[in-house]
Amino acid sequence: MTESKYTLTVGLEIHVELKTKTKMFCACHNDPDEKEPNVNICPICTAQPGTLPVINKEAVKSVLRVGTALGSNLADFTEFDRKNYFYPDIPKAYQISQYKYPLVSGGSLRGVEITRVHLEEDTASSQHDPANDLSMVNFNRAGVPLMELVTEPVMHSAKEAGDFARELQLLLSPLYLNVSEANMEKGEMRVEANISISADPNTLGTKVEVKNLNSFRTMEKAIEYEYKRQVKILDEGGQVEQETLGWDENKQATFSQRKKESSHDYRYFPDPDLPKLYISEIAEFQNLTETLPELPSEKRVRYAKDYGVKSEDVEVFLVNQKYAEVFEGTVAKVGKDKAQLVANYLTSDLAGLHKNGATLVPTTEAMIELMELISAGEISSRGAKDILAVLAKDGGAPRAIAETKGLFQKSDEGEILKIVEQVIAENETVVADYKAGNEKSLQFLVGQGMKLSKGSANPGVLTKILKDKLT
Repeated sequence: MTESKYTLTVGLEIHVELKTKTKMFCACHNDPDEKEPNVNICPICTAQPGTLPVINKEAVKSVLRVGTALGSNLADFTEFDRKNYFYPDIPKAYQISQYKYPLVSGGSLRGVEITRVHLEEDTASSQHDPANDLSMVNFNRAGVPLMELVTEPVMHSAKEAGDFARELQLLLSPLYLNVSEANMEKGEMRVEANISISADPNTLGTKVEVKNLNSFRTMEKAIEYEYKRQVKILDEGGQVEQETLGWDENKQATFSQRKKESSHDYRYFPDPDLPKLYISEIAEFQNLTETLPELPSEKRVRYAKDYGVKSEDVEVFLVNQKYAEVFEGTVAKVGKDKAQLVANYLTSDLAGLHKNGATLVPTTEAMIELMELISAGEISSRGAKDILAVLAKDGGAPRAIAETKGLFQKSDEGEILKIVEQVIAENETVVADYKAGNEKSLQFLVGQGMKLSKGSANPGVLTKILKDKLT
């Protein structure tokens, strides 16, 4: 049986640390950048006897805002549950989570259906020192608000899963909902993939869960690897076992961690120390739509409708708000017919300058002035790029830069005639080719004229004079 006979199905479980000021159930500082271990702790988050947790209202609101942005159903009644298991990074021997009544259910993002979004507390972080046969636990992270989003198993490629996860990161980031930094390198966003294959596209196969995926590319590679591994098992007449896997970056392969637990293994039950929540009775949780910014999906639609720029340019504007602000402000002044040209200078030329070390973004006023110089024919496209390079490195005003750098186009026919005569004299063979009917030769001659003028000649005037002299 060939690989094409199997359908790959992927669902994702994504944990995201919320950027509240304090932890989920206590007043300890929520600081993912704290270097000193065990300083942001208290009797509550270290599970000292006799302590009682208090719900972080801002964390609950953050999850409800996410649900609103996803078009989900927001719970009216919700509660927190105890998820019982023992591990050194769980000081209470249970985690406060949500089981039967999550805050959010349903909704979709990038065409992927959402099962639920619930709120829980993060664990402490373990640090292992194999050289000294020692393991240490840092409780700074214990109790940090942790949102878990679970998708339906409806994705059928590694790329689709990667695109969804990237879109979620963008939505949650400071650029939009601002509920998390969602930095995967810091562990603020962690992805687990549930993967199965089946010969019958209408039936799910036995799933495995791959944990410890610390980048989108790693997740995509793990999905691709698992697909091939499971195909090999089924082709050889075996059965895929339901289990939890890890990812070995060095071997570029998954490895077994443990046989997968079921929900009853955790013995969930409502936390008796926390109150039930009735969302409709809490004033701060009403009218959440009004708290949302323009979302990425909405911005895509608006840019396509209002500006008609290329989709790849829109994606740049989605992740770079400074570019987007300059683009919109410039187009509002110079006209929508110039939208693609403005986009080209920002997403291609300016972005390239920034990749090579430039740090400044031109002001909207500077970009408007640059576009007006181009439209008036006062500078060439080459001159515009040279001016943009100065703006990105040192700032300034385009007209002043053009004056200083000698970038204004020369349209004086007398000056350009001298350049044309020199070009003709130095390129007799090409001139003969043009006169013999080779139209492409003219572009070469124009190029030579631009080179002689160091880009300052108006190419339209240059071309006209060349044609007049050669006919």
